[in-house]
Amino acid sequence: MSVGNTHIGARQIGDLLAAAKRIFFIGVGGVSMSSLAHITKMRGFEVAGSDRKRSRLTERLEAGGITVFEGHAAENVEGFDAVVYTLAIGEDNPEYVRAQELRIPVISRADYLGYVMTGFERRLGISGMHGKSSCTGMCAAIFMAAETDPTVVSGAEYPAMGGFYRVGNEKNFIFEACEYKDSFLDFNPTDAIILNIELEHVDYFPSLCAVCDSFAAFAALTEGKGRVFANADDENVMRTLEGYGGDVVTFGVETAADFTARNVSICGGKPSFSLFCGEEELCRVEMRVPGLHSVYNALAASCAAYAYGISPEAIARGLSEFRGIRRRMEYRGQKNGAAVYDDYGHHPTEIAATLRGARELTEGRLICAFQPHTYSRTKALFDDFAAALSTADRVLLAPIYAAREPYDPAVSSAKLASAIGDKAVAFDSVSELSERAGDYLESGDVLVVMGAGDIDAACDIIKYDGENK
Repeated sequence: MSVGNTHIGARQIGDLLAAAKRIFFIGVGGVSMSSLAHITKMRGFEVAGSDRKRSRLTERLEAGGITVFEGHAAENVEGFDAVVYTLAIGEDNPEYVRAQELRIPVISRADYLGYVMTGFERRLGISGMHGKSSCTGMCAAIFMAAETDPTVVSGAEYPAMGGFYRVGNEKNFIFEACEYKDSFLDFNPTDAIILNIELEHVDYFPSLCAVCDSFAAFAALTEGKGRVFANADDENVMRTLEGYGGDVVTFGVETAADFTARNVSICGGKPSFSLFCGEEELCRVEMRVPGLHSVYNALAASCAAYAYGISPEAIARGLSEFRGIRRRMEYRGQKNGAAVYDDYGHHPTEIAATLRGARELTEGRLICAFQPHTYSRTKALFDDFAAALSTADRVLLAPIYAAREPYDPAVSSAKLASAIGDKAVAFDSVSELSERAGDYLESGDVLVVMGAGDIDAACDIIKYDGENK
C-alpha cells in the first residue's frame, strides 16, 4: 500500500527542523523531490537521498554535492535528523520503516514543499487538471523577462531555466500545485491559478464533486492573502469558486472576463492574440507553442504577472521567448520525412487538445503513438480515450503503463484499439512500437508520441533520418 501525506503543517515542520542539520530524501530522483533536495542543500543542510535507479536527475544531484544511494536500504537513513518521502513509495519501504523505528521525523513531499515556500513573500500556485507545467513555464518566462529573479518549482523540465527548478530571490515563488491525493492542500499559496477542473485520478477521487471540493479547499488557502486567477470558460472552475471568500480575477477567450484573448489567429500552428484587461488592449502576444490550449495557459500566466506588477511589454516578450517545456509537444526529429514530437498527455482532454494543435502543423497525416497510463484511468475514461484518439489518422498503442496499480485484465490497449477501429493497432511493448513506427510514416506526416509512462523511450529508440544517412 502506498503512503499518504503527513499534513503536519509549516509551523510544526519548522519546529521539527529547528535543530536539524542532515535531511534524507526517499525517492530523490523524482522531479519535485530532486528540486527540493537542491533547494535544501543551498539552504545549508547536509542532504542525501535514494532512488531505485540512477538517472539524469540523480547525476545532477551528485554533481551538486548530494549523496545518492541506488536502491533503498534501512541503514541509509541512520544518522539523519529528518526524512522527506515521495508518495510513490510503499509503507514497507525499508528507509521509511527504519526512520519510524528510530523516531526520525518523516515528512511527505507536499508537506515539506509547503514549509519551504513560506520563506517567500509572494507564492503563486498553478493548479488544474491540465496545463500546469506549461503554465508554470510561461510564468517563469515572463517573470524572468521582467528580471524579477523568481524561484520556480515545476513538474516538467524548462530548458530556459536549466531544468525543473530555478532558485532566485525570496520575493516570488512560482510552483506547480498537484491535486493528486490532495497534495496541494499542504501548500501555502498567497495566490492561485485554476486552469481547468474535470474528473481525473479516479483511483483517488470518487467523483467530479470530490475533485471540485478539493479545488475549493485549495482556493480557500489564499483567502486573506491574495486572490484566485480563474478560467471563466470552464464551468467547473466557476462553480467551484461560488463559495470562495476572496478576490477572483477571471480570464477567457472572447468571453466576459477580466482578462481576455481577442483577435486570436493561428499561423503555422502557432497562435497569436491581443491581450485585453477589460477594454484596454495591453499587448499583442506572438506564441511559439501550438494549440488553443496554449492560449489559455498564456492568459493565466499573463493576468497573474500583470497583477504582480509586471509590464505588458515584459509579458509579451516572455511569452514570445517561451519555446515550450520538455515532453509538451517537444520536437525530436524527422523519421521518413515525418516530424516526430514527444508529449506527456495522458488524459482524453489533453490528448484531444494536443492532437488539435498538432493537426495545424501538417498538411499530411497525423499519427499518434499512445501509451495509456494506469488501468483505473483507462477503464473509467475508456470511451473518452477512444473518441480523442480517433481524431488521429493512425493510432499506435503501447501496453497500459500500470504505475502504482496491479494488473487488471478487464481493460487493455488491444481492447482500446478495437474500440477505435481499423486505424488503430496495439503492440506488445514500447520497443516493438518504436521499431515499427517508421512503417506507418510518410514524408509530410506528423507523429506525436504521447503518454505519462515510459513511452518517451520510443523517441530515443526511433532512428531518425539524420541517423540513417
